[in-house]
Amino acid sequence: MPASSISATDARRAGGRIVTFGIAAIIALLVLAGGVLMFTLPDGNAFNARVERIFVEHDLTAQAEVKLLEILALSGTAFADTLASYRMVIFVLLVFAAAMLVAALVFLVMLAGMNRRMAQIERSGIQVSSLIISREENMVYLNTMGFKLTAAMIETLSVLAEARMDDETLTGAQIEGMISGRDASDCEEAAGATRIKRLRDGLGNQMVSELLVRNIARKGYHLAIDKDVIEVV
Repeated sequence: MPASSISATDARRAGGRIVTFGIAAIIALLVLAGGVLMFTLPDGNAFNARVERIFVEHDLTAQAEVKLLEILALSGTAFADTLASYRMVIFVLLVFAAAMLVAALVFLVMLAGMNRRMAQIERSGIQVSSLIISREENMVYLNTMGFKLTAAMIETLSVLAEARMDDETLTGAQIEGMISGRDASDCEEAAGATRIKRLRDGLGNQMVSELLVRNIARKGYHLAIDKDVIEVV
């Protein structure tokens, strides 16, 4: 259990680092591409500057020539406005592309994590996400399922749960001593082992009834699994 917890924590941390580095790389590439596009676009005022240069270098006195330059200048102004709108469109598209790529990266990482989680569940058989022990009701709630146990089984499970929260492993004599209130050296290993066996039998039978072999009232028994996964060799 501790090794599985450590590996799961490391996997989450590695996934977080991958997402962070991926987002940073996407943003960096898009900023670089946007910078290249912005700097390679022609200057919107270049056309007006060229018209002004022609007007200064040449002695244009005819009314038609001056009118032609005015038309050219107006065309240059329109071109500059159009180019400015193109820059804004490019900027919006880059922002939208960045958002889409970041979302795609996050979804891919989430999908990979979900696949790993499903593989762990398949290997472990059952994934315990919640364990609630009720001494008053003599009930143990495992995930969304509730199981009725005897008081002795509840005490055994409570001792194991407290030891697990302290990252401790108990011997049969220690379990018997903690439940009976005696020193572990005065208890027998077989007594604690017997308590564990009874807990396994009582809880295991109910779990099998809930997850595998179900009893349908007035009908009988059947396996609560997909028939396509059954293979008899």
